[in-house]
Amino acid sequence: MGRVLITGASGAIGAEVAALLAASGERLLALLHRERRIVRNDGRALALDGAGDGAVETLAGDLTQPRFGLSAADWERLRAGLDAIVHSAAVTDFGRPEQLYRDVNVEGTRHVLELAAGGARAIPLVHVSTAYVCGERHGVVREDELSAGQSFANAYERSKHDAELLVRAAAARGLPVTIARPSIVVGAARSGVTRDFKGMYLFVKLLVEGRVSLVPASYDALVDFVPIDYVAEAIAELAKRPRATAGSTLHLVGATPLTLREIGDVFAEYPSFLIPRFVPPQSFDPAQLESLERRYHARVGHLFAPYLARHVVFSAEQARRVVRARQATSGKPLLRRLIDYALRCGYVGAPTRPVADVLASLAQPLPAAS
Repeated sequence: MGRVLITGASGAIGAEVAALLAASGERLLALLHRERRIVRNDGRALALDGAGDGAVETLAGDLTQPRFGLSAADWERLRAGLDAIVHSAAVTDFGRPEQLYRDVNVEGTRHVLELAAGGARAIPLVHVSTAYVCGERHGVVREDELSAGQSFANAYERSKHDAELLVRAAAARGLPVTIARPSIVVGAARSGVTRDFKGMYLFVKLLVEGRVSLVPASYDALVDFVPIDYVAEAIAELAKRPRATAGSTLHLVGATPLTLREIGDVFAEYPSFLIPRFVPPQSFDPAQLESLERRYHARVGHLFAPYLARHVVFSAEQARRVVRARQATSGKPLLRRLIDYALRCGYVGAPTRPVADVLASLAQPLPAAS
């Protein structure tokens, strides 16, 4: 194993991958743009540029610019010193301008491919995509599938699909490529810890705090949560042997996806949670909502509602064969750990006292009158 370049090293997945590779003794170069720190999922910052054992070397650059904004000489020096690339940089937030997704997710990938394939020797690439390149499909989605005439719920999904088209074209020309497709990435499997309450967490917060009372969804829809530690361990493993896994597309998904009905059952275990009413998407009318609720739906709800209406199963046969990393927990136990951590942090309000504690307090004798 030689020197590895990782893009998106300041992101949630990239930071964990960088930490794992650095801890295993790999020579790591992190491409950083605006955010110049690398903070792990548990809040610990990595040592950078020689500041401590296992420090990560950094490179300032802009993925959206040709040659990352580097001079031609620096670009060639960068290429000559690399033995593998992990491309995890992407705009993943929903509701951003479409051009931003094109610039970062599509054109940024094009520039990474120019680095990997543009020299005298090909540099193996691990490309981090998303399982939701499947778009608004239903049924079983295989790892070797990409374009099936699907529509997309948002510009993020379309941009990751289009980026993967570029990657697959480069692979067809001989570039050693491994594609990793995580589903909905959440906190750590054993602890529920997460660095950022973003994405689906924000939507869940709106639901359980009663900000929205009516949601378009299907009770039998499948929602696929995958712990960040499993995703990071799998990608780091792929980065250590990129030529051995080249040609593979791997779904890094939850071991046990949950139906919306099962998610609702877990929410109901928490007395402080307010559970909205789910209605079939075809009969949902935003005009039924009150003014403030319509604003929540327009700003946030409509971005996440498509993930509560899909009946999609991600086949992960190749991932199970190729990836040695295994998930500590999934399904309802994982969801409970995620919720418990969000409660402890106060993200979804103060934790409710356990019933046993309340009963115990009632059994105590009253204090004597003064």
